[in-house]
Amino acid sequence: MGMMVSAARVKLSDVARDAGVSAATVSRAIAQPGLLSPDTLARVRASAQRLGYLPDGAARALASGRSMTIGAIVPTLDSAIFARALQAMQATLAQAGYLLLVASHEASPAAETQAVRALLGRGVDGLMLVGAERAPETTALLRTSGLPVVLTWCGDGHFTAVTIDNAMAGRLAAQHLISLGHRRIGMIVGHLQFNDRQRARLTGARMALEEAGLSLPDSLVVEQALTLAGGRAGCAMLLDLDDRPTALIGGIDLFAIGCLEEAHARGMAVPDDLSVVGIDGLDMSAHVSPGLTTVHVPTGRIGNLAAQTLIAMVAHRPVERETLLPVELVVRRSSQAHTGP
Repeated sequence: MGMMVSAARVKLSDVARDAGVSAATVSRAIAQPGLLSPDTLARVRASAQRLGYLPDGAARALASGRSMTIGAIVPTLDSAIFARALQAMQATLAQAGYLLLVASHEASPAAETQAVRALLGRGVDGLMLVGAERAPETTALLRTSGLPVVLTWCGDGHFTAVTIDNAMAGRLAAQHLISLGHRRIGMIVGHLQFNDRQRARLTGARMALEEAGLSLPDSLVVEQALTLAGGRAGCAMLLDLDDRPTALIGGIDLFAIGCLEEAHARGMAVPDDLSVVGIDGLDMSAHVSPGLTTVHVPTGRIGNLAAQTLIAMVAHRPVERETLLPVELVVRRSSQAHTGP
């Protein structure tokens, strides 16, 4: 028996009358919904929605059931890459009146499940996750929630995604070194379990080498923690081989910068004694010495687009199922032609 009132003129008192509650109860539903019983809150929400009562942000959250918060779960906060993506998300969301809630899982699928459960419990309007590989339990939680979800860096064909071609990134790094005459190329990657980005970058590099009649055997691939120290340790292991590689690929720029450090500590010149290529295009890679050749990944753009896509999905606007952003080789001074055997 709802009253028909023009949406432009709907006042708080109209909602109160329609829901059969006091005006004080309606303002409480807006400001402190936790204080109301679930059925009173549902009744006020139904009236607000039916009458189209939308004067401000808080009331909009009441009418739409929106909390104006978006959750993001990243592998780690101790990363220039995820910090950049989250910063871009934050800027885009803040402009639209959304708050960003952030959690990290430190490469543990169970911790990611827990974080998803916690953010769903906070009533987020949508979620950004990294990569397509996760515990089945997490995927089930996301599906059941029916919430907007955007995957980043890698997609799975089910959820909406903002991705890059990680295999292409690995391929570009390897092809560059092959074109310079390198035959024995080593690679440092992050731990491959629960990291589809690193796996794809390794696969891409390996395919490029195989197509050139070369190979990237397991003996020339080192898995390390995703840190500068990990890059140095990985580089040390590869340089200590009897038949050491003449060029190294870092699965992330940080690894490649670790390689520059390790080579320097050993009195080796880069690129004269060793060529090094990264993948990511960190800002600092342009400023290390020598400047790092790298495959640039549009990290900030991933964050912006993930945020824009979630905002559109929350508003029930159509979005691209999967947006693939380009990666490109940026040649600097850390790689050069190899003339020896």
